[in-house]
Amino acid sequence: MKTFVYVDAFNLYYGAVKGTPYKWLDLQALCKSMLRPENTVASIKYFTARVQSRPDDPGQLTRQQIYLRALQTLPHLQIFFGHYLSHVVRMPLVNPKPGENRFVQVIKTEEKGSDVNLATQLLADAFDQSFDCAVVISGDSDLRAPIQLVLDRFHKTVGVINPQKTPCKALQNIARFYKHIRISALQTSQFPTVLTDKHGPFHKPETW
Repeated sequence: MKTFVYVDAFNLYYGAVKGTPYKWLDLQALCKSMLRPENTVASIKYFTARVQSRPDDPGQLTRQQIYLRALQTLPHLQIFFGHYLSHVVRMPLVNPKPGENRFVQVIKTEEKGSDVNLATQLLADAFDQSFDCAVVISGDSDLRAPIQLVLDRFHKTVGVINPQKTPCKALQNIARFYKHIRISALQTSQFPTVLTDKHGPFHKPETW
């Protein structure tokens, strides 16, 4: 089956690899380990946003740029960018101490555009009859509507690989197949420490 894979990078990072040694993730290898042999991956579409380095983590942007460079060594992979929006908001403390201010100011960062970009590409590819099977790597219930439309209107197979630890019932109930990412799949789906592209060799970030 000609298979297109749609990767919600924000969901994948925070659901499966943050705080692990498996951030140097080869998405082609991950797809091969998670899908059946009859799924021929013809396209991987990766939806992300460029991060902004913070004072407490000045290397964040550099690490992301190196990882995006690694992804671009994969054949048939495209990267689509949304954007991050950061703003200061007042939020209540869960257990404020007596006499302590119940509210604190925090910097809230939200990713904008990636879920819309993913849904748009999924629907456009289904309309163009580009795939036999679509695989969505996300646990975001907001993607239920476009997945349902691809199933109902275009009669395509759509599976979901959920990076989150907890099930997403909204997606699980409609997907033709549904899986969670296994730790063993992450372990065996890492890029080599040194990669080479048209600019020359480059290394996995040291802190990863």
